[in-house]
Amino acid sequence: MSHNAVQRFLFKELNIRGQHIRLEDSWQSMLKDRHYPQAIVKLLGELTAMSVLMANGMKHEGRITLQVQGTGPITLLVVEVTHDLKIRGVAKTNQTITTESTIDELLGDGQILVTMENTQTQHHFQSYVPREGDSIAESFETFLSQSEQLPSKIWLAADDNNIGGVLIQKMPETDGHDADGWDRIIHLTTTVKDEELTTLPVEELLHRLFHEEVIELFEAQEVAYECPQDRERVEAMLKSLGEAEVRKVLEEQGEIVIHNEICNFHMRFNQDDIDALFAKEADTLQ
Repeated sequence: MSHNAVQRFLFKELNIRGQHIRLEDSWQSMLKDRHYPQAIVKLLGELTAMSVLMANGMKHEGRITLQVQGTGPITLLVVEVTHDLKIRGVAKTNQTITTESTIDELLGDGQILVTMENTQTQHHFQSYVPREGDSIAESFETFLSQSEQLPSKIWLAADDNNIGGVLIQKMPETDGHDADGWDRIIHLTTTVKDEELTTLPVEELLHRLFHEEVIELFEAQEVAYECPQDRERVEAMLKSLGEAEVRKVLEEQGEIVIHNEICNFHMRFNQDDIDALFAKEADTLQ
């Protein structure tokens, strides 16, 4: 059984809320044919986990995009996740990554930009995530603690096969339930190993970490990789360039190749395709 889900949980006696994420097939689909080095896999995976944790429970239709334009060897990291937890993403590099391992070495002073889009109202909100510590987790701990006004702690891990993560958040009335509860839960969670995050099912992981706590586990939300080859959208783009321009490119290159970077596919248009495309347009104009 593969695991591609994010799941909320609650420490019932402490009023501390949490989320657990573990992605397998959906993550492997996102990495397919990309041949990223380990350093990129780790950062892109952690960013992907973070995007899903933030999108889980979105109150409206839309999407969250996390983007880092780096000045180090990793020039771009982009992850998009929709309100119904469909993910896609890409990383770009301008050199071979060898010894660089810290975020500062990999991204330079690249900033993490969060964009939240509401497709119902066409509104979008953008905010930079402060680069704290030397991890994606630490940066987002600070960001969520400020933006949601709830102290947040995050543990993330990613490899070629799996992504795993745990987010816990302290609610306003937590201390009233148990003054030591928050510190105890952080202390217990800090013992988690990367391998446990990426390989253990949620029940087993939570039991291993918190076997003396009372936990309510909510329904799992499925996460899927989705990158449809939307030919109509590409055709519309070609039409908007105009027939003369498109035919000029076709003449120079023999065919038109559109590369979709975030989804990693090529769409090819030959002479017949272009003839058909503009013939169809002529029909609709008459």
